[in-house]
Amino acid sequence: MEPISVPVFASRENAKLAEQLEAARVRIAELEFELARATSRDPISSRLLTLRTFRTQLELDVQRAARYGRELSVAVLDIDRFRQFNLERGYGSGDLVLAAVADAIIAGTRTNDLACRSGGDEFAVMFPETDAAGAADAVGRILRSLESLEAGGVRGHSAAAGVAALTPGQTPESLLASASAALETARASGGGHVAVFAATGEAGGEIEALAGVHGDVIAALALALGERDRYTVDHSQSVVDLAAKVGESLALDAAQIGRLRTAALLHDIGKVGVPDEILHKPGPLDEREWEIMRHHPVIGERIIRAIPGMGSIARAVRHEHERWDGRGYPDGLSGERIPIEARIIFACDAYHAMVSDRPYRKAISHRAAIGELTANAGTQFDPQVIEVLVGYLYGRRQSGLATV
Repeated sequence: MEPISVPVFASRENAKLAEQLEAARVRIAELEFELARATSRDPISSRLLTLRTFRTQLELDVQRAARYGRELSVAVLDIDRFRQFNLERGYGSGDLVLAAVADAIIAGTRTNDLACRSGGDEFAVMFPETDAAGAADAVGRILRSLESLEAGGVRGHSAAAGVAALTPGQTPESLLASASAALETARASGGGHVAVFAATGEAGGEIEALAGVHGDVIAALALALGERDRYTVDHSQSVVDLAAKVGESLALDAAQIGRLRTAALLHDIGKVGVPDEILHKPGPLDEREWEIMRHHPVIGERIIRAIPGMGSIARAVRHEHERWDGRGYPDGLSGERIPIEARIIFACDAYHAMVSDRPYRKAISHRAAIGELTANAGTQFDPQVIEVLVGYLYGRRQSGLATV
């Protein structure tokens, strides 16, 4: 019996059909993968998990940590003043900030750490096999990276964060609640830093805010500066009062005013690293000496940044000699890229320096100092800050009060 002959066109059609079926199968698999990814990833940033997926994984990791006696910590981060940012800049700019913060979190964590957006402007991070100190260090690095983050048309953002470590018998919900409680403490103290939840027993806990000792530390730094140079610390205190008035007139909120006052008090702390023969020289400095003196904002930043939770203040101190036109130091920032606290301190610092006697020159008059400020508005100084500062000084003059 002869074999049945299959037409060539039929075999070609079967091969084509098989290719189409395989292509359809591959496409279905791709769509299933994309669907699974879409339902497990945050819509603002695909690099973050959804809260539901995060909680599921957290539950598994809590069980695993309890079974094998491993450490586990979580952190909750909240962007400072985000609602106000949305109102001023629009929700589109807000979304850009959320995505940029998400990228900063991913960049600042390990591949086995997991992160999600747990609320509108709130993020949660899980740190497997990590104690509270290790998690706080990691979160601190993330917060420092936000200080130079450029997103939504603004350079420099900040966030508050709370960290909690898993304790025996604790549930995933309780662990997140502990981190959230620590976050509330960080928020209440002005944001911009990390607070750690320290459990005291099964019945309750207490919050240990890393910034809780700032008052004593700030006083100690100011005292150390006064020991080096009495004029500098007296000058700084005068700048504090003047800067706070300008900040209030510019409608800065209470937390910003607090940071402004601290930065103004410590804006010259870097001078503790300047040699006495330069700091106390009775005449003008030469170029080499000026180069050393110009380094003091960087020294000041380094000193302040060593204190947990004072990153935003350290940033203001670093940039308090930046000019509006970008010709200042140490980084040549310009315009609104300079922190508002630094812009205010720069103008108030300049005014008080001009109307104060120094060993190498006599003070100039209030009128002449006002003229210098006005002439340099828009080049050396923020013009809005100068407008407010001059208005305040003029008002004090008219009322018969001392200018500073």
